[in-house]
Amino acid sequence: MVGRRSIRAGSSRPRPARPRSRGPAGPALLSLILVPAAVTLAVTVLRLLGELLEWDPRFFSRAPGGGLALVGIAWLVPIVGFYFGHRLGRAGVRPSSLARAAGWPVAALVLVPVLAFAAGRLELGRSSTGYLAVWTVAALLAVAVASVGWPALGRVLLAYAVLARVPVVAVMGAAIRWSWGTHYDARTPGFPRMTPLPRWLWTGVLPQLTIWIAWTVVVGALFGALGWYVASRRGG
Repeated sequence: MVGRRSIRAGSSRPRPARPRSRGPAGPALLSLILVPAAVTLAVTVLRLLGELLEWDPRFFSRAPGGGLALVGIAWLVPIVGFYFGHRLGRAGVRPSSLARAAGWPVAALVLVPVLAFAAGRLELGRSSTGYLAVWTVAALLAVAVASVGWPALGRVLLAYAVLARVPVVAVMGAAIRWSWGTHYDARTPGFPRMTPLPRWLWTGVLPQLTIWIAWTVVVGALFGALGWYVASRRGG
């Protein structure tokens, strides 16, 4: 009887929780994107400083849209995408196939601008704000399409894209408010004149958090597939 009671008493004790294994879940999201996000923020600060101090315009252009200056966070996307794909591949997080991982971003890269151009020919795309709204919807579609081939990479790229673009939104708000004379507050020719707040919403918040995030996810997913392929050729 004593033995049975002791067994029952022992069985009523809570069992220690089993440690969770990451396995195919891969590295934690924050640890994966923290360093690339920090580097991206540093490039944003450097770009702003270079424009305010009027450094070489080949590297720090103040033209509307950035003038394809060599210093800019858009050029980091292929590198970051490759890095994420390689890291995920080495951690055992893989797409179902290389064709799907690369094919869906290519489809987004080709089809979505075509759809945006076609929609822009309609009445909605006749004004600058209407055309921007069309591209915004197309950008959201691009994020969804590009992420189909490798959803795990799509989530990582989306989180990184938000961290990369939120500081730019903040910089554009300040630049527009106080007219810093940088590409962050340069008015696009043909765009209607607005007071600072609506102008920031239309030319800062909206494109940065949709169109440029789509650029990051689509192009990053394409190079991420390449990163995974290289990791798989090296044995993971």
